[in-house]
Amino acid sequence: MKKCKIFLLISILILTFAVFPSCKGEDDDGLRYGFTTEPSTLDPLNPSNTADGRSILFNVFEGLVKPHTDGTMLPCIAESWVIEQEGLAYIFTLRSAVRFHDGSVVTPADVKFSLETAANAEFDSLANISEVIIQGDNTIKIILKSRDPDFLPYLTIGIVKADNKDREKNVIGTGPFVMGQYTPQRRLVLTKFADYWQSNLPHLEKITIVFFANYDTLMVALRGGSIDGAFLTGSMAAQLDHRKYNIYSNNSAAVQLMALNNASAPFNSMEARLAVNYGIDIHEIIEAAFFGAGEPSGSPIIPGLSLYYENSLSYEYNPETARTLLKEAGYSDTNKLSFEITVPSNYSMHVDTAQVIVEQLERIGVDVKIKLVDWSTWLSDVYFGRQYQATIISLDSSSASPRGFLKRYRSNDGSNFINFKNNEFDDIFNSTLSEIDSAKRIALYKDAQRIIADNAASVYIQDILYFITFRNGTYDGAIDYPLYVIDFAAIYRIKSN
Repeated sequence: MKKCKIFLLISILILTFAVFPSCKGEDDDGLRYGFTTEPSTLDPLNPSNTADGRSILFNVFEGLVKPHTDGTMLPCIAESWVIEQEGLAYIFTLRSAVRFHDGSVVTPADVKFSLETAANAEFDSLANISEVIIQGDNTIKIILKSRDPDFLPYLTIGIVKADNKDREKNVIGTGPFVMGQYTPQRRLVLTKFADYWQSNLPHLEKITIVFFANYDTLMVALRGGSIDGAFLTGSMAAQLDHRKYNIYSNNSAAVQLMALNNASAPFNSMEARLAVNYGIDIHEIIEAAFFGAGEPSGSPIIPGLSLYYENSLSYEYNPETARTLLKEAGYSDTNKLSFEITVPSNYSMHVDTAQVIVEQLERIGVDVKIKLVDWSTWLSDVYFGRQYQATIISLDSSSASPRGFLKRYRSNDGSNFINFKNNEFDDIFNSTLSEIDSAKRIALYKDAQRIIADNAASVYIQDILYFITFRNGTYDGAIDYPLYVIDFAAIYRIKSN
């Protein structure tokens, strides 16, 4: 027995070094941070990136503007702007001597190329650009096809060099960090940009992002010191000895939901969608899967967009109402509602949520099975293929605008993998695109949220409360944005006494 224990210990040590062979040694001079998914592209003008990919590229590329923590827009590559022609023209004065990572200065031609490329790729709202005009050495004028009062947040799109012929391999931005070595499925290195236009940033010389297959292996690395920090959910943060870690709450800026395929049985039935909404206790999900860390939200947009967020949409847990709806839909003890939840296995918080939902719906006579798939399969089968009944995921927006969350519910939108179709919603959403009166536009956004909730398009759970976690006495400075990003430039190393 003693020999078996020794053999087991040796095996664990071998496995640990095999999984994390290059996280120490040469990377001890910088922050080592864990992710469970990686970029699907390194090109900021490719709209197919993952949320984690956009979060990473936030540190490498910058737009004309950047978000503040309250969702308003701050100057970035542009130092100022004016809006003319009743909202049809935006004139930006570029900041002088902003440099790309190769040392060249950003020009209006680079901005024009970047915006036109993004518009052709049909990035949110940028397809509304009619023309980009260069006016002198440091001014750009953007003409819109139609007025768009929420246009500014979409200009966070990364500016690239116009003459860079291979943006995927030759990654050149203006951000605080330069793209270094990238080994897919293992790690990505970011190094400080010495000529960054904000001379006091970034604080750190180097960031090594380490990729893990799932949160179990990430947690092993964090406990073992192979990484210094990571985004954790409440359930994972609760497993740590808080005397050994600095833990900061941070909203994910993404809507966690059980997405229901409105075009596929059984959720092409309104009664079935309503039944599962009433049969799911969101408070219990947060308590069981997130150790009580989180606030329920019944909206398809995040609470962080407080000006637009409608906070009255959560379905109150009512199993009796759920059973009545099931009976009205023709279900019974001998003919149970049954369906499958397809969950990306690399997101343990979504797997945990699915397990709680299975138990809850069993109480009202619904049979649910969980199908675990890898991330690439989820993207191909669920998101693009729409071959699923239900799935649990968090949906973010590429900009700090309610439109980024709501557009995926338009009947003809390519990102509408939920297959929600409602003419009234489409009309209201289209009205938001041109309504310049702020109060009226806010009211329209709230009406759009109510239609989605009233039709029980999906089960909306929460904006997951994440915990940015660092080993005690190592790093601090994390910023909470209304976007799914991590700002490595703001993080600094804690000086030892």
